Amino acid sequence: MKDIVFSGVQPTKNLHIGNYIGALKQWVDMQNDNKCYFCIVDEHAVTVPQDPKNLRQQILSIAATYLAVGIDPKKSVLFIQSDIPQHAELQWLLMTIAKMGELSRMTQFKDKSKKTGAQTASVGLFSYPVLMAADILLYDTNKVPVGEDQLQHIELTRILARRFNERFGETFIMPQPMIQKFGARIMSLKDPKIKMSKSDPSDAASLFIMDDDDTLRKKIMRAVTDSDTGIIFDPETRPAISNLMTIYHHMTGQNIKDIEKEFKNQGYGNFKKALADAVIYHISPIRQKIKYYLESSVELNQVLSDGFEQASEVAEKKIKQIKEKMGLGR
Repeated sequence: MKDIVFSGVQPTKNLHIGNYIGALKQWVDMQNDNKCYFCIVDEHAVTVPQDPKNLRQQILSIAATYLAVGIDPKKSVLFIQSDIPQHAELQWLLMTIAKMGELSRMTQFKDKSKKTGAQTASVGLFSYPVLMAADILLYDTNKVPVGEDQLQHIELTRILARRFNERFGETFIMPQPMIQKFGARIMSLKDPKIKMSKSDPSDAASLFIMDDDDTLRKKIMRAVTDSDTGIIFDPETRPAISNLMTIYHHMTGQNIKDIEKEFKNQGYGNFKKALADAVIYHISPIRQKIKYYLESSVELNQVLSDGFEQASEVAEKKIKQIKEKMGLGR
C-alpha cells in the first residue's frame, strides 16, 4: 500500500517562491509514489480576521496554483477544508483530550499573538494546532511534509493520537514529518536572518508567484547582499548570497558546487541577473497557468467537487469509527 500524505496551504495573500520551493514543488514529486491529500486550509485562515470576499477569491487562487505547479487531480485529492465538516468535528473531539498546558507552549501561538497579546487573541488561534492534528489524523496520514517551524505541531499531533489510542483503542496512525533537507527555508530578500513570509510588511522582501517578470527582476536586483564578495555558499557567514544561491539551485537544478564554479570571480550583479533570468523562466509559465485556471472556473470547480467527494468519503468513514470508539451517537 502507498503511504498517505496530507498537507495544505492557507489562502491568505499570494504564495511566494518560498512556499513553492518548500512545499508545492515537493508535492508534485510526492504524488507519483504516495496517496496524497492536498487541502486548502481555509478554516485555519479565519483564526485571524479575513475579508470574506477576498478570502473566497484566495481559496480559488490557491486551487489554481495547485494545478498550475503540476498537482494532478488524477493522482491526488485536491479539496477545500471547510467543505469537509469532519475536520471541525474531529478538532472538537481531540480538544477533549488536549491539555491547556500543551497548547500554551506552542511557539507559533506565542509569535502570532504578540501583536495583540495572548489575552485578546482568538480561541481559534490558540487551538489551531488541534485543528491541524484533526486534518492529519482524519485521513490516516503517515507522512506530513512540513517546515521546521511546524515540527512542534506534528509532535502534538502524535501526542494526541497516542493518547486517544491508549484511552479508546487503536484508531490513529502515528504520522511522521517530512522535511526537505536543502532549501526548506527560503529567507527574506531584505533580511536573510528571517524566513520569507506572506505577511512581511515589505513587499520587496518576497518573490510572489503572481509577480510579473519586471517585478521579479527588480526585487532580485535589489535584494541585500553580504559585506564579503564572491559567490560562495556559507549560510553562517554569507547568509544573503547563500539564500539567493539556494533559490538558483531550485530554479535550475544545478548543485551548489557547480553554481560556485559557474560564478567564480564574478560579482553579485552578474549572479543576480542570472538568478532573475532563472526565476522568470521557471515561474512565468506557472503564473500564466494560474490565470488560465482562474478564468476556467468550470474546470477548476469540477476539480474541487471531485476532490470533495473523495475526501468526504474517507472523512465520514473515519469520523464514524472515532465516534464509535468514544461511545458517541446511536
